[in-house]
Parts: sequence; structure tokens; C-alpha cells
Amino acid sequence: MAPGLTHLNAKGEAHIVDIGDKAVTRRRAVAQARIVGQPETVATIMGGGLKKGDALAVARIAGIMAAKKTSELIPLCHPIPLTKVSVDIEADGADAILIHATAETTGQTGVEMEALVAASTAALTLYDMAKAIDRGMVVTDMCLLEKSGGKSGDFTRS
Repeated sequence: MAPGLTHLNAKGEAHIVDIGDKAVTRRRAVAQARIVGQPETVATIMGGGLKKGDALAVARIAGIMAAKKTSELIPLCHPIPLTKVSVDIEADGADAILIHATAETTGQTGVEMEALVAASTAALTLYDMAKAIDRGMVVTDMCLLEKSGGKSGDFTRS
């Protein structure tokens, strides 16, 4: 097994990690995604002016739903009981929208993937709802901002 790659067994084959002996701890992760588009597009999304409806509300719900489905989307993720998922969306200058997704659990494995899936899905939902007016939008800057809990300890992107 390659050092640090817990999803590979001794033969280098993919497998789901055994978390049975891990301690139950409170775990939290925050991820972000950004969608960049024309200033008019960003203003229309943020102002609720899309013909498809309230894109911000739909993107929030999509992100929350996606976090709950992470283990169905990412093959080696454990299904975990989420205690909290939130998706916050705000303008980031005139030509971008910033999405922060937070996922929390009390369990034996972390919620980094749930936060990342929530943030990316919210961004993709905004793209879908606004693509009729701006097909040139770009989803970018998807990353883990911070995590806490678990054996590996805390992480904060600097």
C-alpha cells in the first residue's frame, strides 16, 4: 500500500476503509466553490431575476441534498449521519459568486467530501439556472477551507 493512501489495500486495490475502530468525535468541514460570469449574470442571479426562479434558494437546497447523497456519488465514501449542512451564497465582486458549504457530524469518519459535494453542486445548480443568459460561466476555486475532528486533527487552508 502506498503511504497515506488509505483507500488502497496491500495489493494496491481500491477498498472502503474500515472505520469500526475509529473514535466517535464531532467533525466539521467547510468547503468553497466560486462561479465566475458576466457582471450582468451575477447581478441577475443575486437579484432573483432569473426566469427559472430563485436560483439562490434552489442552489442551497441542491447543495444540502447533494451532501446527503455523497456516499452514492463518491464510490468509497461511507454513508454518514449528518447533523448539519448549510450552504451560504454571496456575491464576490461584480463578476463572481462565492459558495461556502459546511457539513457536520458526530461519527467515525470526516465530512470533507460532503462539504465539497455540497459546494460544487450548489455552483453547478447556479450554472444550470443561468446558462441561458451566460454559457461562459466558469465554476472554479473548489477546495476544502477547513476541517476539524478525527484522528488527523484540524486543517485550515492558509
